[in-house]
Amino acid sequence: MTAQQHDAGGRPWRLATAGAIGNVLEWYDFAVYGYFAPIIAHQFFPAEDPTISLIAAFGAFAAGFIMRPIGGAVFGYVGDRFGRSRALILSILLMAVPTGLIALLPTYETVGLAAAALMVVLRMAQGMAVGGEYTSSVVFLAEHSPPGRRALYSAFPLNGAFGGLLLASAISAGLSTALSDAELSQWGWRIAFALGVAVAIVGYFMRRSLPATPEAASAESPLALALALRAHWRGILRSAGVIVGYAAGFYIVFVYVVTWLVDRVKEPKSTALDINTLTLASLFVFVPLAAWLSDRYGRRLLLVVGYAGLALFAYPLVWLMHHPDASYILSGQIALAFVISLSAASIPSAVVESFPHSVRVTAVSISYNLTFAVFGGTAPMVAVWLIEREHDDLGFVWYLIATAVLSCLVALTLKDRHKDPLDP
Repeated sequence: MTAQQHDAGGRPWRLATAGAIGNVLEWYDFAVYGYFAPIIAHQFFPAEDPTISLIAAFGAFAAGFIMRPIGGAVFGYVGDRFGRSRALILSILLMAVPTGLIALLPTYETVGLAAAALMVVLRMAQGMAVGGEYTSSVVFLAEHSPPGRRALYSAFPLNGAFGGLLLASAISAGLSTALSDAELSQWGWRIAFALGVAVAIVGYFMRRSLPATPEAASAESPLALALALRAHWRGILRSAGVIVGYAAGFYIVFVYVVTWLVDRVKEPKSTALDINTLTLASLFVFVPLAAWLSDRYGRRLLLVVGYAGLALFAYPLVWLMHHPDASYILSGQIALAFVISLSAASIPSAVVESFPHSVRVTAVSISYNLTFAVFGGTAPMVAVWLIEREHDDLGFVWYLIATAVLSCLVALTLKDRHKDPLDP
């Protein structure tokens, strides 16, 4: 057992819970934008064609992901140079300010194009914070996990991210049910962002209780880390390839699908959000189960099975969801959630195991954030574009399939290190 694992021996579940809660708080703020995208499109990116307006709103959503690699690089350096817990505290502070400002932001009708520009800037600030949050917590928990439970513990931030989406979905559903469409459009959506400020403040105080991590790397500057990463570019590319299918699948199945159900299946927004909330809740069962299987049978097997399953079943399951019966929709989305969880639960530990301690946070951050910037943040926008281009409500499914196949092929080349200890 390493020194840090021994140090965490009496409190591994407390550390895991703190890591997960931080991601709940961060991802609530980040995801609520996606759920209110149609309203934001109308108020900040108005256009004669509603589809163009929606694409512009999701473009601002994608802008947050452009900053994720920068945030990953900055917080990766902080985590590798000054300790993992320092990066975790700073990232949650950075999320609070732009979230509060979005709640107060004047609309296009009031200040014109400045409203759209300010929305994009604030989304970019949120993206920078998220770029440092998730990967720092994954590395922190993987390094403090008990023997044989690395996938399970490093999946806690993933469950935290799902929890943040669940909280955002539940609050959005509650607001949609309690308020009229006019009230929700005029001021109700702002409540969700305002609640995010309180959530971020609570998260900061919880993160302050994390122990200081003395295992900071010896790198003296970001340049030294950049030079060190030159030796690991193959690992970064391989890790990014493994993440591609999950990045696209996550933001299509758990974020864009709410808009798709309203616009294309003609479900009421409250019903679409209720279904999404129940689906996200199912992940609290699926992800720990998949992580346990990963610790027992290895990362590569779960990754290949999960991505192959997504490639094979994406079309029939989305076809099942294209139905006015809510039970059909729920069944299809929960089945998609199960398939995605098989690969998603193995990715954090598989990527962490690919890099040495001295550059681990930075390398993991680059792998995640570049991939999510290119394939995750743009996924809802690509989905809308494919539907319009193909004149087919299911046109976006081929993007899901293509990214799943790519990640499956890369996963086959992955060296399984689930039984190897992490270097101290």
